[in-house]
Amino acid sequence: MFSSETLFFVGFAVFVLFVMSLDLGVFSSKKARQSHVVGFKEAASWSAIWVALSIGFYFFLRNFGYLVHGIYDMAKLQEVRDRYADHVQLTGGSFANNLVIFQKNMSLEYITGYLVEYSLSADNIFVFILIFSSFGVRERYYKKILVWGILGAIVLRFGFIFLGAALLERFDWIMYVFGAFLVYTGVSLFFQGDEDEKIDTKNHPVVKFVSKYMNVYKRNVTDNFFIRRKTDKKLFVTPLFIVVIVVAFTDLVFAVDSIPAIFSITKDPYIVFFSNVFAIMGLRSMFFFLSSIMNQFRFLKTGLAVLLTFIGLKMLLEPQLEHIGFKPAYSLYVIIGILATSILASYLIPEKKEVDA
Repeated sequence: MFSSETLFFVGFAVFVLFVMSLDLGVFSSKKARQSHVVGFKEAASWSAIWVALSIGFYFFLRNFGYLVHGIYDMAKLQEVRDRYADHVQLTGGSFANNLVIFQKNMSLEYITGYLVEYSLSADNIFVFILIFSSFGVRERYYKKILVWGILGAIVLRFGFIFLGAALLERFDWIMYVFGAFLVYTGVSLFFQGDEDEKIDTKNHPVVKFVSKYMNVYKRNVTDNFFIRRKTDKKLFVTPLFIVVIVVAFTDLVFAVDSIPAIFSITKDPYIVFFSNVFAIMGLRSMFFFLSSIMNQFRFLKTGLAVLLTFIGLKMLLEPQLEHIGFKPAYSLYVIIGILATSILASYLIPEKKEVDA
């Protein structure tokens, strides 16, 4: 007999795959499925769809969050609360009233985690651009690579998230390790320069690994990831497939920062996973028009540094914050304030231009 979490997770996965299939045009004509350069209108439309789905999921959790863990009575509610949300104060009232309190907290943790993941993943845009330019990928292949690369990243994040949750449940002190790591990362990011980075494609660990264990075709064939050589029927992977693996691997590296940050907001691995999926899928759609304007947000990196430092300090000082009555909603307000300030500062404070001697 499958648990409620498993059934809900499978249903969620089917829903996400269905929407991704629509995005890829699986149910469209062959011409519509062909790789193409994504225009502003298409990018904006799918970005709006993913944002709408993300916000819609917030309201779903607020009203039907009990379906995630199969909470149908007070005993189950108390069990899930003790395991994932021991900071939530349940009243001595009816089960219905207590469920409303729990679902309100669940939806708040989800939307806060979604916002944190969305903002921290903004740097991925620069890295994806760097990957595409370093590997010489044509623009018409960007969408297909990002869809499959991020799908692979979701699978990898799934393991990462539930491993982290298991460790946190067994060893409470890991929360302090995560907190210290985030403070260190935030401070390092604050003092990090803006020097351009380069990718050595030949010596990239993913390229070397794939080349060692798989047959690699020397050039791309239309937009295929695999090709079978006619002479000896041997199966090869194309350079496009390698780029997909590089994108998935790179996203997992970025998750080392973002996933511990969301665990500071909620200990529920399902909420962490849901917020991750919606954030990175939405960011994938936004890549196509944000990539051209991201350079205008010159204080965004500073804002992300402050954001990571705040979350890390929150993890380190969690007992003290609970003692003074620091509510989960306050984290959401602080995060929105940090991001809004960094974006506004980018527009209001013009960059000083160097004057030729």
